[in-house]
Amino acid sequence: MKTITKFKYLLLVFVLMANFASKAQVIEATSAIYSFNIQKKQTTLSDIKPPVIEILYPLMASARGFKPVVEEKLISLKGRASDESGIYEVKVNGADVRFLTDGTFTHELMLVMGDNLVVIEAIDGKANKQTLNLTIQRSLSAEVVEETELIVPELITTKGKYYALIIGVQDYVSEDITDLEEPISDAQNLYNVLTQQYTFDRENVKFMKNPSREDIIVQLDYYVEHLSGEDNLLIFYAGHGYWDEKRETGYWLPADAQRKSTARWLRNSTIQEYIDDIKVKHTLLIADACFSGSIYKTRKAFEDAPDAVNKLYDLSSRKAITSGTLTEVPDKSVFMEYFLKNLNNNTSKYVPALDMFSSFRTAVMNNSPNTPQYGTIQNTGDEGGDFIFIRR
Repeated sequence: MKTITKFKYLLLVFVLMANFASKAQVIEATSAIYSFNIQKKQTTLSDIKPPVIEILYPLMASARGFKPVVEEKLISLKGRASDESGIYEVKVNGADVRFLTDGTFTHELMLVMGDNLVVIEAIDGKANKQTLNLTIQRSLSAEVVEETELIVPELITTKGKYYALIIGVQDYVSEDITDLEEPISDAQNLYNVLTQQYTFDRENVKFMKNPSREDIIVQLDYYVEHLSGEDNLLIFYAGHGYWDEKRETGYWLPADAQRKSTARWLRNSTIQEYIDDIKVKHTLLIADACFSGSIYKTRKAFEDAPDAVNKLYDLSSRKAITSGTLTEVPDKSVFMEYFLKNLNNNTSKYVPALDMFSSFRTAVMNNSPNTPQYGTIQNTGDEGGDFIFIRR
């Protein structure tokens, strides 16, 4: 009997010890799981923080409850996206935007009058997304409107005339130079719209089809002698262009140009000298040719739109619009297609050349590999004004 009782006692002790050990293991396992979950939660928390988006331009007044107000129809939105995990992607209004290693990005925006909603998205290296909705208002300030209303009528009574030299070269004398198909047609269309819809009288517009180098020089000499300081001159060239990498010099190729000799080529520097010599109020050069961007190698890539038309007209200008930079352009010109379209569709009485350029630049970039340029022709007398197109 005692033996049985002793056995039962030992069995009970063994069961209790086993049960105690099991509970200790459970507690230890539970503690380990809890610790793992805490670590996992902490790790997850560090990865769900979205990027930070800052707007650098236009200057934000949002911290004070105001939206930025600008007067330009085309602006360069500038910002920065930052995150500890790095930035994977930035989008503005759904379009991918290139950014630097520090997250700084720039994106051109076309603005309509009134409020413009801009949606900026940034995704970091852990796929966390941040969205910033920005409203930019385009509006003329009261000061500008008042000043424009007082001074713009003076443009109507100006003594100056509007002259144009329109050059289209597509048939080359030399068999070594490939003929083109579109330049004269583009030049003809420009002649039509300028003389029919804008203040270019036919007797003041010279249309040159397949001119020689001498023909062009003779006409430029005429302008040096006969145009006044109140006049306005538009020069258009469509045809072959050439960039000499060794000399760092750009050329127009007139109809009598020879491939193996530059004697009958027209240097961009020569054109610049004539533009400096022709002492008119405003000169606008429009070049639709390969490597035409070299006409202003030292230009800014893009300039902000002006405040008011009258301020631009008061100051002399020597500006250029080109269909590309130092790249080739196709014979079929997307640049001219949209330029002519916007000249035809424009309904404003006064249009600065920069505003006209801004209205079609994005369309050209979206539909061709070329990037049109607008800038100042250096060292030719530009004082910060702009060429003004005036509708009849």
